[in-house]
Amino acid sequence: MLGRITLQRCSTTLATFVRCCPSSAQTNSFTYRTHTCGELRRHHAGEKVTVCGWVEFNRLNRFVVIRDAYGHVQAFVPDGQESISAAVKNITYESVVKVTGTVTERADKHKNPKMVTGDVQVDIDSFEVVNTAPATLPVSLRKETEVSSDSALRLKYRYLDLRKPQMQQILRFRANLVHKMRRYLTEEASFVEVETPTLFRRTPGGAAEFVVPAGKPNIGRFYSLPQSPQQFKQLLMVGGLDRYFQVARCYRDEGSKLDRQPEFTQVDLELSFTNQEGVIALIEQLVCQSWPDEMAELRPSAPFERMTYADAMRLYGVDKPDLRVNWQIEDISASLSSLKKESNDDWCARVIVAKGAAKSLSSKWRKEAKRLIGMNKFAQPFAVCTLKEDPLFKAALSNQDFLREKLNLQDEDAAVICWGTPADVQKTLGQLRTLLIEATGVRNQKKMVFLWVVDFPLFDREEDDRLVSAHHPFTAPAPGQERLLFDGNPEEITAQHYDLVLNGVEVGGGSIRIHDAATQRHVLKNILREDSTELEHLLEALSLGAPPHGGFAVGLDRYVALLFGRGDSSVPIRDVIAFPKSKEGHDVMCAAPTAPTDEQLVRYGIRLIES
Repeated sequence: MLGRITLQRCSTTLATFVRCCPSSAQTNSFTYRTHTCGELRRHHAGEKVTVCGWVEFNRLNRFVVIRDAYGHVQAFVPDGQESISAAVKNITYESVVKVTGTVTERADKHKNPKMVTGDVQVDIDSFEVVNTAPATLPVSLRKETEVSSDSALRLKYRYLDLRKPQMQQILRFRANLVHKMRRYLTEEASFVEVETPTLFRRTPGGAAEFVVPAGKPNIGRFYSLPQSPQQFKQLLMVGGLDRYFQVARCYRDEGSKLDRQPEFTQVDLELSFTNQEGVIALIEQLVCQSWPDEMAELRPSAPFERMTYADAMRLYGVDKPDLRVNWQIEDISASLSSLKKESNDDWCARVIVAKGAAKSLSSKWRKEAKRLIGMNKFAQPFAVCTLKEDPLFKAALSNQDFLREKLNLQDEDAAVICWGTPADVQKTLGQLRTLLIEATGVRNQKKMVFLWVVDFPLFDREEDDRLVSAHHPFTAPAPGQERLLFDGNPEEITAQHYDLVLNGVEVGGGSIRIHDAATQRHVLKNILREDSTELEHLLEALSLGAPPHGGFAVGLDRYVALLFGRGDSSVPIRDVIAFPKSKEGHDVMCAAPTAPTDEQLVRYGIRLIES
């Protein structure tokens, strides 16, 4: 129909987006446009306006839909405007144009309810082609047949991908969230924002770090990019700046995954004269006070649920359980003792009864679950059983009696049974539970369930019998357990460490720190066997009057991905980062990293060795 162009693919996204946009006075200040493409309404009829944007549709060389970051508007070429009609005829999609004209109300039959500006159009007086786009773009912006977020094309032409309404919405959603966090921390909680250096030195333990060569007069030496501002924020506490925060860039030389990038962002904070309860209460308030307005129906209320690490592992097999379903691990060792090898005393059999999951567990899912579980060192044998399909029990026992009476299985339910070494059975069932949740679509529920996991062990033991920090070496033991660091079993010590979990994803973590220099030196030297000379600056600072302190860091990328997905944990963090890396850690758009030039190698005194 003439004059009516349907923008069905983006109407919902834009409608949500427009509600959280700043006012027109703000968005049009300092520019030569008078209005954005998304703000014109019937009350603007008769006004002379100038709008700018990209050409999205052209019908009959008379109706042109122009798009900017704030929406769409239709422009119309009136009769007798042959020169404008000729310009419109030759225009290509995604060309940048400037249109001046008069806002008119469309006739009722030409109004488009799928466009927020669908009641009006701009009758063109002046049509200027600011920049002509080629007839064919390397990435289509007019089709919603979306490719995956790590598509090489999407990453290579990220600046084109950013023009899409959803990408515009994501980045503005993220910016608004960070602004609300900043506002709460500075205006209501009296925190001070401090930038800390990103050219630092090696930190013992933890993830691998990127190194940066130093030039003259420090040739042969290297900086390290920090994994987090951990040491600097502790030093700020020693310096008397008792409430610090920072939207901090962090770096880890690790592979990129759906929820991980080699460079990432934390909302990092630290405060003095506090304890675990104080930090937890602060973070709950930060989450609630910065909650996006457009998600009011999902707003959480404090206090959040809590669970000990031991209970999380016992009931769910993971330290970040997704509590949107209450499928728990149960012990059935006595019923399945026939599967036990006579010589194996360290044995158990356990089960997860997944209510309503039977119809979701296809043979393809079973094969994929077996493949994924088999990739882990801890993998133990398991079976997925329903009342119709029970491969394990046909050989083991009277399956129908066991499944119906012992497990109370119904036709629509599934039982996932695993047997073997207890600790490894828990881990295997924990991963299987996550795979079950994904298969049944729970992962896509628009629901937010926050959980604090507390009482972690302070140390873990590696396969080589070496003790390592379960969190990081600066974490303090639980009150009353300090002496166990010197004259007890370190593996029995509970840490003052706390993780915040949302829908089965760890979105942040923190701890109360060791503020005594002698204790910190003992942990590094005698328990972790680390060279404490790498941390002499911190140890000296702690010895010069350090207050008790603790903090927390929100993984901003993960958190934004979960919020934007309304709890859907399948949204990759690449979709909430303006210029992300590929899964190989490459900047596909700019072709980084690159080989150094000979001049650079000479400047930094480096000689490359082929591996």
